[in-house]
Amino acid sequence: MADQYKNLLAKLDEFDTRFAQIDAQLSDQAIACDVNKVIALSKEQGKLKVMVEKFRQYKATVTGIEESQAMLDDPDTDEEFTQMANEEIEQLTEKKDALLEELKETLVMADDVSVGSIIMEIRPGTGGDEAALFARDLCNMYTRYAEKKRFTVEMLELSATETGGFKEVVMSVKGNGVWTELGYESGGHRVQRVPETETQGRVHTSAATVAVLPEPEEVDVNIDPADVLEHVSRAGGPGGQSVNKLNSAIKLEHVPTGITVSMRDEKSQHKNRAKAWRILRSRLYELQMNKINEERHQARKTMIGSGDRSQRIRTYNFPQNRLTDHRINLSLYSLDKIIMGEMDDLITALKDHDKQQRLQNL
Repeated sequence: MADQYKNLLAKLDEFDTRFAQIDAQLSDQAIACDVNKVIALSKEQGKLKVMVEKFRQYKATVTGIEESQAMLDDPDTDEEFTQMANEEIEQLTEKKDALLEELKETLVMADDVSVGSIIMEIRPGTGGDEAALFARDLCNMYTRYAEKKRFTVEMLELSATETGGFKEVVMSVKGNGVWTELGYESGGHRVQRVPETETQGRVHTSAATVAVLPEPEEVDVNIDPADVLEHVSRAGGPGGQSVNKLNSAIKLEHVPTGITVSMRDEKSQHKNRAKAWRILRSRLYELQMNKINEERHQARKTMIGSGDRSQRIRTYNFPQNRLTDHRINLSLYSLDKIIMGEMDDLITALKDHDKQQRLQNL
């Protein structure tokens, strides 16, 4: 057996052992009384469950092959049983190989599949009003795709321009597998088209940036409240006098990292505070996970791109109806459909490329 499969099976054996350990821990009365420990262990076990169940099927299949082979190796086995054993070995070998392939795919994508909530931030780059209109179009594209996938979209902050573009969008998207679907969108997006405001018919190039952050639950990130400074001020911008009279805008500053989050979207100070904490938790979680999984992060950089906002990942060429993803050298001549939320072919290609790269790096 190739070293790749030996390493794979050794890793799966570790997961199987850990799964059994968690079972024992959850049965321990001392742990059962600690709600936070129970939640953390249950979540860890939930992430392992699919892999472990499939691995146990694999092991049972291998045992079945060995038993049938032992029957073939026995000189006293009559012809009828020999034929049955041969047929069973053939069937079980096919099943074993299929399970092994499924296990490989499940293992390399397991961390991504387990993320069920993300925060997306979209901001215009160079290009003035046209860049803001492009940021609006990206927001609408992602929202339509999310609705098609039956994800839940919650707008956390939306700041519009006078021309109908978006100066800033922060939204939460929740659903099974949401990170595997939208996690590749981080980076710089460039658009080439005739702007709505262009009277000469000239094609302009503008840009927007997208950041996609896994949204952790509170138990995933421990933030010391003493490390966070809160600033309260009046919410400016549209909304009338009732907004401006209230001290409802919230700015959180995480002193150790320098990360700041401002939220002024709601009239309620309480709602703004809750939203700001969600975004702060996500940004700290991303920072924490990048430190803990530096090797994995570097591997991802070589596969599908770092997701850095300054990195240009995609060009939307409207005159040619062409979308080009520069990370995988893919061009699709169906931009009109993609911008309306029909992103399946694009995202499938990104996922397949990433999966193949991860399998090669096992």
